[in-house]
Amino acid sequence: MSLLTSDRAVALRRRLADSRLYLCTDSRSGRGDLPEFLDAVLAGGVDIVQLREKGLEARREIELLGVFREACERHGALLAVNDRADVAFAVKADVLHLGQGDLPVGVARHIVGEDILIGRSTHSVEQAAAAAEEPGVDYFAVGPVWPTATKPGRPAAGLEPVSSAVGATRPWFAIGGIDAGNLDQVLAAGASRVVVVRALTEAPDPGKAARELADRLR
Repeated sequence: MSLLTSDRAVALRRRLADSRLYLCTDSRSGRGDLPEFLDAVLAGGVDIVQLREKGLEARREIELLGVFREACERHGALLAVNDRADVAFAVKADVLHLGQGDLPVGVARHIVGEDILIGRSTHSVEQAAAAAEEPGVDYFAVGPVWPTATKPGRPAAGLEPVSSAVGATRPWFAIGGIDAGNLDQVLAAGASRVVVVRALTEAPDPGKAARELADRLR
């Protein structure tokens, strides 16, 4: 279990426990609408938002995360950083999310300190079971449930790892190809929290799409 006991960490863990809809998005540089997009989806019910864009230099990522931070503060959402413990520390993120191949949790904790939550990606029943008990982990994600373009070449894990995570004592999220059309299957498998990408980033009306998903998760 997480050993974080600072007042900020305790407050963040309460907010995490109440979170249901987690969005990963790039910087939308091709559309140039990042502030407007973030306001729309956060107002629509996104609880956690993560900038996920490979290849960014640290300085540029920090600049973009400033936009994310302002939007999160306007809407009371949690800000997550992907992979980079140094960047998470620099921007005082609420969450650092680590993949299986990223820094060990203990090393990341040494870098970010005691006031940032740590999440862990898992891709099998065994990895989900390990993350459910791993010291220092505050939540874990299970997937990809279905194949997703954001992780090319990674086979889908299916719904079995989702079902296996039911009953875990720490928060967990289903992830991978989840959208309005297949959400009911994930909920039926036992998930109550999901991570989405294209369901919102490619939606004609991102705010409306966020509201519809959030309403179904409450």
